[in-house]
Amino acid sequence: MAVIRDVMPAFELFQPLTIDDAMGLLARYGAQAWVLAGGLDSFDWFADRIKRPAVVVDLSQIKELRGVRSVANGLEIGAMTTLTEVVRHPIVRQNYGLLPEAAEAAASPQIRNQGTIGGNVSQDARCWYYRGGWPCYRAGGNICYADTPTGLNREHAILDADRCVAVNPSDTAPALIALDAKMVIRTPRGERVVNAEDYFIGPGIDITRMTILQPGDLLAAIRIPSAWTGAQYYFEKVRDRKVWDFALVNVASAIVTSGNSIERIRLAVNGVAAHPVRLKAVEAAVVGKPRNEETAELAAQIAVRGAKPLQHNGYKVPLMMNLVKRAIRGAGGKVAA
Repeated sequence: MAVIRDVMPAFELFQPLTIDDAMGLLARYGAQAWVLAGGLDSFDWFADRIKRPAVVVDLSQIKELRGVRSVANGLEIGAMTTLTEVVRHPIVRQNYGLLPEAAEAAASPQIRNQGTIGGNVSQDARCWYYRGGWPCYRAGGNICYADTPTGLNREHAILDADRCVAVNPSDTAPALIALDAKMVIRTPRGERVVNAEDYFIGPGIDITRMTILQPGDLLAAIRIPSAWTGAQYYFEKVRDRKVWDFALVNVASAIVTSGNSIERIRLAVNGVAAHPVRLKAVEAAVVGKPRNEETAELAAQIAVRGAKPLQHNGYKVPLMMNLVKRAIRGAGGKVAA
């Protein structure tokens, strides 16, 4: 077991006032720089002395990275906007109620007051072997300790595993995918806008990262189009404890109906793979069908195709199926105003 200490290693701290200043620092220091948002994920790494950056770029003083703004055909949320601000913002609540519901499910009120939406979608894997400093695949080693005969893997992946079986821990990620959000990234070559579902990557693409962000890149904002305003939303998170816990599985959906039939749908789950999973096959299968038990059962069966549970997380298969059923039926779901 790795030796854990509670004294952070020394680093040089910068607190830029503008995005351009931050980009300049990231360009100067490259892979030596660590981007600090709310700090909740970062300070865990620093206190345990697992990550030892030479430079920390603190974004907390950059006003242009904060706040909720109306833009053409939707809304833009600065990456440094706290989860509490997202939860409480009246326009977000009225038109995109799925997102504040997901944001409010993250951790505890104290953490939501400090944690940012950009940090929530960009946080690293929470596998205890990786976080504890074990030399696993994700840390540059040649083994996945969770995927061994004696591994502890109750919280790990059942889908899309490739050497590493850690899962993505974000609650807001599946909601943003269901809302067809766009991630606005500042890079050394200019601004890049990508779909939320493409922001996240699995170990088959790069086992050392969970997002497409490269050294020198910065998530600046999240844009939510108006196309899903007024949809029927559903979010549910299953966890061991009510607060201060990551999802075992969570689900988010946005559905537009015609009568009782599904006209359009976006559906995503998290906690089952190294990236949030958009269930495109389910979406295609249920369009035009009624929101009833038969359609829900069909959706559930399709959702878990290809699932490969480990020794201790087989429960995630029926759990995911049931959450998908509930999202399709809309049991307890919220309807946007």
